[in-house]
Amino acid sequence: MLLHANAKINWALDTVGLREDGYHLLDTIMQSISLHDDITIDPDCRLSLSVTDAPHVPCDESNLILRAAEALRRHTGTSAGARITLRKRIPVGAGLGGGSADAAAVLRGLNDMWGLELPEETLYGIGLSLGADVPFCLHGGLCRAQGIGEILTPFTAKKQWPLILIQPCRGLSTKQVFDALSEEIDTHHPDIENSIRALQAGDMTLLAASIGNSLQNVSENLRPEIRQAVHALREHGARIAQMTGSGSAVFGVYPTARAVRTAWESLSRRYPVCVQAQTISE
Repeated sequence: MLLHANAKINWALDTVGLREDGYHLLDTIMQSISLHDDITIDPDCRLSLSVTDAPHVPCDESNLILRAAEALRRHTGTSAGARITLRKRIPVGAGLGGGSADAAAVLRGLNDMWGLELPEETLYGIGLSLGADVPFCLHGGLCRAQGIGEILTPFTAKKQWPLILIQPCRGLSTKQVFDALSEEIDTHHPDIENSIRALQAGDMTLLAASIGNSLQNVSENLRPEIRQAVHALREHGARIAQMTGSGSAVFGVYPTARAVRTAWESLSRRYPVCVQAQTISE
């Protein structure tokens, strides 16, 4: 079984409150993109994970893939195994949802391979216990996500947008960013409703005026390279440039695939982690 685990970007991300248990309430728009990890699952008597192309990615229980598989086994009581191989393409600690996408793909894959027949709602519940982005990664496409990620409202975009993704520095801890958020004064709040309208209409002007990431100032203060990469994308023709998730990756939106190729030829010489991609709706 060969699976694609697609990365995501946040067009808009706003923090709108704090739960009693300390979790931040979010209002965000996420979309799947063409960049993906490859996951192969083979039947086996044991449960194991190996990783290629990313020696720094752990293969033990700290990896969300094994945590997802174990959560599925606990929920159903199965003792089935699998030999899982991950080919890592999505940068780690980038805010692109790589770990969540891997976990979501494995939940779906093992649900089929083990013949569990769990409904979507159950997989979403298991996914949410692993991470706030996992329910969206299970759904994919383009969604508004609210609460702590469990309330998904899908909608459709008029067009696919060509992108350049840059990870200009080492990864950021989501906890570190949220801990620093309480001290942030200059917080930008995106216009979620107009962001949705802009994506539905394919209106880049309205999109540029409406989107934003309320975590970006915090992350830029922790990693000034993020701010520099945003500026570099704009200097190389991006109509929109901002951080995704809690960082450290940024994305630039271009009017055409040709404009992406031209910009990438220059930016990739400066940034080792520089990827061409595009949004996908389904």
